[in-house]
Amino acid sequence: MLEEGKKKVSGLKIPDALGGLSWVESDAESLPFENESFDTYTISFGIRNVSDIDACLKEAHRVLKKGGHFCCLEFSQVNSEILRQIYDLYSMNVIPYIGAAYAGDSNSYQYLVESIRKFPDQEHFASIIEANGFKCVRYENLLDGVVAIHSGFKL
Repeated sequence: MLEEGKKKVSGLKIPDALGGLSWVESDAESLPFENESFDTYTISFGIRNVSDIDACLKEAHRVLKKGGHFCCLEFSQVNSEILRQIYDLYSMNVIPYIGAAYAGDSNSYQYLVESIRKFPDQEHFASIIEANGFKCVRYENLLDGVVAIHSGFKL
């Protein structure tokens, strides 16, 4: 994924965009950075895949400066019963077949569907973020909860 990111940045036509960024592959539960190193910590569609969400959030809190902002975009729980039923049918019956046809790998796409179902709902995830030291935690549902953006601050 880092290589894909580099390709996208190199196409932005921003002087020294590639050279001005640090590209680090690391374990989100044990980051190779000093305490209070960053103003912002973002994670998108990744926290669902860590083995220990609390450890990941503790690390995010550790590397943020005081006043730093945590932001997480992740699949979540659909609010509308009708949309949830449609989404469940789609995710269980279509996504794995798309994965098989497109990537030759239905198992990874079946895992995607199952990991989304097991991930805490919006309120519960917000409480987990708070329990790991973040303040002013809130979330915003997108597409009626198909995805949500959770955010909080290290104060």
